[in-house]
Amino acid sequence: MKTSPFATDQDVRWCPGCGDYAILANMLKVLPTLGIARENLVFISGIGCASRFPYYVNTYGFHTIHGRAPAIATGLKLTRPELSVWVVTGDGDGLSIGANHLIHLLRRNLDIKILLFNNQIYGLTKGQYSPTSAQGIVTKTSPQGSVERPLNATALALTAGATFVARCFDIDGAGLQNIIKAAAKHRGSAFIEILQNCNVFNDKTFVHLSDRQVRADRTLWLTAGEPMLYGKDKNKGLMLQNNKFSELTVAAPQDVKKLLVHQPELPDPHLALHLSQLDWPDYPVAMGILRQVDLPTYEDLIAQRAQQTRDDHPPKDLTSLLKAGTSWIVK
Repeated sequence: MKTSPFATDQDVRWCPGCGDYAILANMLKVLPTLGIARENLVFISGIGCASRFPYYVNTYGFHTIHGRAPAIATGLKLTRPELSVWVVTGDGDGLSIGANHLIHLLRRNLDIKILLFNNQIYGLTKGQYSPTSAQGIVTKTSPQGSVERPLNATALALTAGATFVARCFDIDGAGLQNIIKAAAKHRGSAFIEILQNCNVFNDKTFVHLSDRQVRADRTLWLTAGEPMLYGKDKNKGLMLQNNKFSELTVAAPQDVKKLLVHQPELPDPHLALHLSQLDWPDYPVAMGILRQVDLPTYEDLIAQRAQQTRDDHPPKDLTSLLKAGTSWIVK
């Protein structure tokens, strides 16, 4: 990581084996390819293991307070819309205390990129269950097993109206880099859920999906314009019938024509939402870019409104402003 022009001289201080290292390494590989000057890049984080990220990227950055990174990022983007603004958060920071801020950033379609590190546990505070933890998980705050159903982060982003939504594993370097590049080019709110490992407090939580021996059969990598094929031999696919997915074994070339073709550009997020909720063992888990649509950004709309106001109400001289409306003389 030290070889990247965007790496800092700071010692990276995450637990050995943490998935954060892989995410940082892939980001440092991508940044030099984006053509964005480091002084125009900003990484903003809240509180949690992921919050150390700004220290390790040689750009501008803020290490803010718990759950409030989206609010800080919103203020920055509105005042400096030319900057490339990235929020780095975790499943605790972003989906618990910070969920409200995150939802409104996404629905407003600010041109801000969200990297949500999801290890399904509170890591920094030493192993309490988080909003995305599996039901039944035994932790320090759920010694008899959590009774709560986990929150689906990708589905939440889609429901909130994010115009770019993607999901990837921390160890899928090529896939993660491609998603980061696509998010950087996207004009609007981009949400990337990164499924990562916490080898100290929630080890191997995604191994049933991410292990190279089973990944091809248990995950579906979505590619725009391509049929939804998966499996080591690309011999399985998904069809949509009566608003319900079903699996088809592809035995002949003509079978591929029966499969659903991925269309992330659809204005209606209904299909993407369906895909976000697929889960093993009933279905393969959808990975890649689920939604990518173009809509006006919040900062552009604010700028247009401000200009319209100036056009409708041209500025006046100070004297006329002071004498306008009701006035009082204070003695």
